[in-house]
Amino acid sequence: MSKTAWVAFVGVAFLWGMPYLLIKVAVDDGLAPGFVTWVRVVLGAAALLLLARRAGVLKTLRGRLRWLVVVAVTEIALPFTLIAVGEQHVSSSLAAIVIAAAPLFVVLLALRFDPSERAGGLRLTGLILGFAGVVALVGIDVAGSAGELLGAAAILAAAFCYAVGPMVFKLHLADLDPRASMSASLAIAALLLTPAAAFDRPTTVPSAAASLSLLGLGFFCTAAALVLYGVLIAQAGASRALVVTYVNPVIAVALGIALLGEHPGIGAIAGLPLVLAGAWLSTRSPRPRLRLAGSANPRLQRGTAQ
Repeated sequence: MSKTAWVAFVGVAFLWGMPYLLIKVAVDDGLAPGFVTWVRVVLGAAALLLLARRAGVLKTLRGRLRWLVVVAVTEIALPFTLIAVGEQHVSSSLAAIVIAAAPLFVVLLALRFDPSERAGGLRLTGLILGFAGVVALVGIDVAGSAGELLGAAAILAAAFCYAVGPMVFKLHLADLDPRASMSASLAIAALLLTPAAAFDRPTTVPSAAASLSLLGLGFFCTAAALVLYGVLIAQAGASRALVVTYVNPVIAVALGIALLGEHPGIGAIAGLPLVLAGAWLSTRSPRPRLRLAGSANPRLQRGTAQ
């Protein structure tokens, strides 16, 4: 990859590994999950809308409101809030590991909505490994606490949302400029979250640490990360850009240990490599079959690709 691509890769990996730490700081300070998500989304939307307006790409959104709302709910409003709810009960490290299961849900959903994606061979192995990692994590580290189980369930639901959102985006919004589609989705999510934020607004001024966490979530982990991700895709291609999703949990766990003093349990130690290996295997595209010169079999001549 080019130097620019490597810089973008490192930037996105770090910025998308940070949210779990920042969310944990905010909710532990007493801020409501809905309010934390609303502030993050409003700040991100403001920054990206400014960029999209300057680029003159907002006019391309006409006729796409329905799908923008679906993406706003499934990719932003619901998962952001569910993660914040979950982190009221579990560590940032555990949250990051469970979210890493999102690619596994992508493969499962593809079985129903994209029949060409078959979970056989390496993909089936990946699904089994990944869910074994989630079972190990939840069964060993949080099984003894109802609150932690609730938190883990909320984060697993967020991982499912992260699988639904991109599929909808790919089918209905992929042809749009990402600055336009993401800024509009963030703005819609902000509107949808406003009632919850107003209902659960803080009664006291947030601490300096919580305030800085909110600013970091909005401007860096949301707006800046999305811009860098676009650069990464343009420089390195979509398939290489996806590798960043396997680096984020490792960074999140390291930050939780270094800055919050978290101590991952046996389940996390066993679950993290299983989840990452499973996500990687389940989302790999098998190599196309070799073409045989002069073969009378048209299937062999064409090969297959998923």
